[in-house]
Order: sequence, then C-alpha cells, then structure tokens
Amino acid sequence: MFRENDVHIIVVGCGRVGSSLSIALSQKGHDVVVIDIDEGAFKRLGTTFNGITLRGLGYDEDLLLKAGIEKCEAFAAVTNSDSSNTMSAEIASRLYHVPKVVARLYLPEREQTMQFLGIDYVNGVRMTVQPIMDKLLEGVGQHLFIRGELEVIEFLAGPEIHNKKIIDVQIPNEFRICLVTREGSTFLPWRETTLKDRDILLAAVKSTSFPKIAKYIRK
Repeated sequence: MFRENDVHIIVVGCGRVGSSLSIALSQKGHDVVVIDIDEGAFKRLGTTFNGITLRGLGYDEDLLLKAGIEKCEAFAAVTNSDSSNTMSAEIASRLYHVPKVVARLYLPEREQTMQFLGIDYVNGVRMTVQPIMDKLLEGVGQHLFIRGELEVIEFLAGPEIHNKKIIDVQIPNEFRICLVTREGSTFLPWRETTLKDRDILLAAVKSTSFPKIAKYIRK
C-alpha cells in the first residue's frame, strides 16, 4: 500500500530502462508502481524491490486507477513502443493532470507529435535512466518548445507563488507567464492576475533564468 507522505510514481514498461528506473526511484524512498504487459518482465526488478507491480497496458484507465494515477506526482512511459508511450503519457497528462510526465521516444520523426501534444520526452534507443530521473525528480516542468535561449515550459505552481500577482513574479525579458489553468479552466492572465498554489502555468523563460524561478515550481 502507499505511504501517506511519499511521492507516487508510475513507471510503464519494465524493460532494461524501466526496471533500472523503478529500482532507482524505489531506493530513493518513493512509492513506485510498475506496469508491464509481460508479467515475466518484473523479474528484472529483483527480490529487494519494494514497490507494486501490475500486469497490463499503460493506457488502460482501469489499471491506471488501480495504480493510483489520481494521486500520482510523476509518470514515466518507457516501453519499447513509441505509440504506447505516447498514449500512456497523454492520458496521464491530459486526463489525470499528473504534474510530471516523461515518455521515452525511439523515432526522431515523432518528436513533432510529442511537441504538439505537449509531452516531455527523452530520445535514445540505448540510454541510461539518468535523463529520465532528472526530468521526473529535478526538472522544472515540461519543456514544450526551445528556440535559442528561450524555452516554453508548463509547470505546477508551488506555495511560494500563492496569492502573488503576475506583475510581481514575472521578470522583464527573462520570464513571462502566458496561460493559467485552474480547476480545469484555462485563461489568459494579465499583470494584475493573482496566482494560486497548484495552478498549471504555461510560461516563456530564458534558459539562464531557471534558478530565479525555481522557487515558484512545485517539487
């Protein structure tokens, strides 16, 4: 069963990357649920893994509910299928609003699709788990678009931003909030808009300015 104050993470895919990622996250003290269509794949987790394993598809909503998707704080889709990873990640992000969602991507030509859907992803056929770990646990949100020094990101606002006005948070030429999603409704803010804890914010930020805004992002 889940422990009350731990971070709930779902990992879809228990291959080389998925099993290593799940073990590493579990060792850090997080509650980890691993989903794979092949029950034999769970043998890769070894005998010391203390998370939960569920057999099935990562885009099966009934299975995701059983895995605790409604209180999930990070979701990684790392199967060997780009289509499966995309569907699983899109459901986690759009339907259940999981704050941090990362998908593994094999084919570079599918990058445009991932960007269009607003899904954060990691490229590579042969890769270590570190890039995914960084995005799940240390990243500042979903990096949707990069051009030069500017990035468009989506992130879950933290308590430091609560009741602050946009004019007091934005940094001229460095950080600008473009959209706010609150309780399922999305709107265009203006400089006097008051922000709330757990707002989902879409913003443009200069890459060198991330340290300045990190305090506003829910970890």
